[in-house]
Amino acid sequence: MKVIVTCAFGLESLVKRQLMDMGYDNLNVNDGRISLEGNEDDIAKLNINLRCADRVLIELANFKAVTFEELFKGVEKINWTEILEADSNFIVEGRSYKSKLFSVKDCQSITEKAIIKNLQKKYKIDWFSKSKNRFRIEVSLVKDICSITLDTSGDGLHKRGYRTHTGLAPIRENLAAGIIDLSFASKNRPFVDLFCGSGTFAIEAAKKFRNIAPGIDRKFDFMDFNQKFNNAYKSEKKSALQRIDYDSRIDIFASDIDGSSIEKAIENAENAGVREDIRFVTRDFRNVVLKDNYFVLISNPPYGKRIGERKEAEKIYEDLGIKMAKFNTASEYIITDSEDFEKFYGKKASKNRKMYNGNMKCYLYQYYGPKPK
Repeated sequence: MKVIVTCAFGLESLVKRQLMDMGYDNLNVNDGRISLEGNEDDIAKLNINLRCADRVLIELANFKAVTFEELFKGVEKINWTEILEADSNFIVEGRSYKSKLFSVKDCQSITEKAIIKNLQKKYKIDWFSKSKNRFRIEVSLVKDICSITLDTSGDGLHKRGYRTHTGLAPIRENLAAGIIDLSFASKNRPFVDLFCGSGTFAIEAAKKFRNIAPGIDRKFDFMDFNQKFNNAYKSEKKSALQRIDYDSRIDIFASDIDGSSIEKAIENAENAGVREDIRFVTRDFRNVVLKDNYFVLISNPPYGKRIGERKEAEKIYEDLGIKMAKFNTASEYIITDSEDFEKFYGKKASKNRKMYNGNMKCYLYQYYGPKPK
């Protein structure tokens, strides 16, 4: 089957790198999408282990459609009776970009009618209850090319299952994992977050250093597709549990000025099974004592959307820059929406990378320190 892995803009290279590390080749990379060939075992492997991806889809068909009739016939040709049962809860979602069929609502309706007509050939009923397992189907039209996909993930892969509490401006778990992958962070270097909020950076770092698969504790839609998919999930989860590193010593420090945020972070870390790996402290970053020991700082400081808050955020950037200037061996990675961050921080970044946290455009300012001796 053709498998499509989706990801946020700017993370394609990271997802591709992990796929190659997992043994996949012949990868076709486009904006936010990487395609490959796979089977049920691969669907389980990808969903459980991918750190930076959004979703794992199965492409059921790909064809040109400039009329509703062409769309209907293309969808009807798919052997839906091999995928859906009479009472499967199939949900049709849609999107259209630069296509003659621009009405997403109409495309969804036509697709659903074609699926029902196909199913009626086998089940001989007029009404489908949709009372059982969920099947999320997407009709996507891009420049008149229609792609029909089946979502195997269910909830987005950024939802690991451990984060029951979030702060005011939470960073997505898969974006946090991507930033950690871009950095010099490793289990052999101290890790620091001075604006930890609900603890996402620290928790994702701990899971990576312990080699805990990001999706090991959550449910996926594909588990209910059929027994083959369910067996693949059980097998891959067993393998993932066996790969966890319980022995390495890990040094992770996370602080925040807000005590309620620290309480949330601690609970999230407990849910993720990494509470003992992280030292959480309620403290203003200006008063945190750090050693110049080649630590890696990754932080998401306040953005300040309103005018007064913006001034406060700029002051934070300035004070953070003054603090970090004291450390000659640190490597620093700061994500913010500010295009003028370097001016307030007082130092030009080694590299600046544009990223998206959901729909919010951000910038990752990377400051490369020396390698540990």
